[in-house]
Amino acid sequence: MKTLLQINSSIFSSGGQSTQLAEQFVAIWHANNPDARVIVRDLASDPIPHLDEQRVLAFFTPSDKRTSDQQAFVAESDVLIDELKQAQVIVIGLPMYNFGIPSTLKAYFDQIARSGVTFQYTENGSEGLLTGKKVFVFAARGGLYAGTPLDSQTGYVRDFFAFLGMTEVEFIYAEGLNMGEETKEAALTEATLRLVALSI
Repeated sequence: MKTLLQINSSIFSSGGQSTQLAEQFVAIWHANNPDARVIVRDLASDPIPHLDEQRVLAFFTPSDKRTSDQQAFVAESDVLIDELKQAQVIVIGLPMYNFGIPSTLKAYFDQIARSGVTFQYTENGSEGLLTGKKVFVFAARGGLYAGTPLDSQTGYVRDFFAFLGMTEVEFIYAEGLNMGEETKEAALTEATLRLVALSI
């Protein structure tokens, strides 16, 4: 069964502009793929634990030597990774907070980047193990950052997914959302037109 995984990272949950753009895309995509399954993970209502020493040690401890606490830590990560493995399409709602990605999304990234599970190191360097997927990123920003040195998100997010084997990453920007109603409406309209075209 075809599966889409939607990850919302706005602190405003369904009220965030990035979430609303992602939801528009998913609604049209699902209408065009009625037999597909949609998994929604909202990092505001269901935050992911940030990495700490105990979780890192759990990841690197052999499975037959893990304590019960370590098994629980790994199980949390395994659930997230299993969702990714099932999905052929990944949709990210990505606001910009203080020039970076939300800390909840960083925590999510840290939980799914696991050596030997989602990537591996070879004599030729790293190799991503989650291939054959397409990623759509709906980036909502208050100012204008795309294509400038202040856009710390695009390169980082694209590189992260490529590291895991996902090289088809499409960014849809809605910028200038805090620069007046006219600018906001124009940006959202442009983003909506683009997401409609991409969802077909």
